Amino acid sequence: MRRSELVIAAYFVYTSVLALIAGINGPGATVAVTLNLTVLAAYGLLIYADARSGLDVVRVVRDWFPPLVVLMAYREMGWFAPLQHTYALERLWVVWDRVVLRNWGVHGAIELLGPLVPSLLEIAYTLVYVVAPFALAMLYVYGAQKRAEKFLLLFVLGALLSYAQFPFWPSEPPRIVFAGEDAPSFDTVFRRFNWFLLGGYSIHTSVFPSAHVSSAYAAAFGMVRALPEKPWVGRFLLVLATLIATATVYGRYHYVVDAIAGFAVGVLALGLGLAMERWSGA
Repeated sequence: MRRSELVIAAYFVYTSVLALIAGINGPGATVAVTLNLTVLAAYGLLIYADARSGLDVVRVVRDWFPPLVVLMAYREMGWFAPLQHTYALERLWVVWDRVVLRNWGVHGAIELLGPLVPSLLEIAYTLVYVVAPFALAMLYVYGAQKRAEKFLLLFVLGALLSYAQFPFWPSEPPRIVFAGEDAPSFDTVFRRFNWFLLGGYSIHTSVFPSAHVSSAYAAAFGMVRALPEKPWVGRFLLVLATLIATATVYGRYHYVVDAIAGFAVGVLALGLGLAMERWSGA
């Protein structure tokens, strides 16, 4: 198994145990465990097929499978949402948002040029969903697809390390808990599109740490390592990750502490990824 696949397997074992111990809403722990075992079985078949056939097409499927699994892991984490939020954490966290956005003037600075920067931030927030496919595509374009595991390990760690914490930090985003407070002044088409996506596909388990931020930074770190001969790709993703982190707070999708914690998880993913590579002699 690849190291990224070991991380994925460990995550689904962890969520299965958590579902059995703590219970979940929605379909129930039995369905969750069955789904997780199905994913692990599918991975086993894919790994076996790759080892036996040696076909390039199987290897390609194996490269592109993790982003789909991460998306499924996000949706499944929605089953761990509490029946009712107390908003205790949110009331603590929003204090720092008020300091940053109001006292430090960040909200006004972002809107200094009208809707230009707010639109850019909303576009960046949308692009988080295509960061992984873009990174993999660049590896293939530049003939470096054999290094996909270097990227995937960090990306998977960045996303799943955040998801794994969601049940322990039950919370809702400021756009819901503090509706209208410090909201962007410009209701751009890009913002409306993001609200449309969140309205149908977001979960209500937790916003801490920000998986948007952690996965974006982890992906950027992964591309810096996987494609050093094309530094523009990693640098572009680092800039994009910073815009995403800013957008999460300005757009009231996350609290400041969520974004900071997401960055910390991204750095942790880098450290763990490097350690795993050293331990395996890669």
